[in-house]
Amino acid sequence: MNGVAARLAAVLGRIDAAAVRAGRDPASVRLVGASKLQPVGALREAFAAGLARFGENRVQEAQAKAQQLPPAAEWHLLGPLQSNKVRAALRLFAVFHAVDRASIAAALDAEARAQGRTAVGLLEVNLGGEASKHGFDPATLAGAAAPLAALQDLRIVGLMTIPPPGPTAEASRVWFRRLRELRDALNARPEWGGRLRELSMGMSEDFEVAVEEGATYVRVGTSLFGARP
Repeated sequence: MNGVAARLAAVLGRIDAAAVRAGRDPASVRLVGASKLQPVGALREAFAAGLARFGENRVQEAQAKAQQLPPAAEWHLLGPLQSNKVRAALRLFAVFHAVDRASIAAALDAEARAQGRTAVGLLEVNLGGEASKHGFDPATLAGAAAPLAALQDLRIVGLMTIPPPGPTAEASRVWFRRLRELRDALNARPEWGGRLRELSMGMSEDFEVAVEEGATYVRVGTSLFGARP
């Protein structure tokens, strides 16, 4: 478990430096520790060192870990959600980063209403049109997303993407810029009225570029916890 606290400090320092380069307030960027498959001990060390948010891809894995971390830890779902896991997911996760289709948005909205709470979600956009990835088509995003602006108990707050793999971190810049442009275009539409403030983009290999392009959430795993077992 040695080294997680030091890696956390290094990642936070890199986020701050990237924000300053872009003329942004470093406090506008929030780090989510992508903790999929990582041992609970590493998460505990990160929490003790000041990491507040943990991102998991599977509901059951997150449920098991949440029982072993302090209640103050905030859980984010980074992967796609199956409709039969909506109820359990809403009991744990604060933010849903990968709302990838209208039907799951409607299911989250209905279940949040049943549970008497408000859920927070971001729409996942498949910018590269990759068959292996989920998400809305950028070409039809405006029309597909428009009805979701009226949801009352799932509050859509922004967009998320995982860019196609590239040879360098810089290769991701064009995709991150495109997501920001899509977010800004939606915000100009009357149904959204400027309320999409979040951009979830950037992982271990390219999070500094993402911050430079406007990320408000970065999802960092390997640089924080080390290689997955």
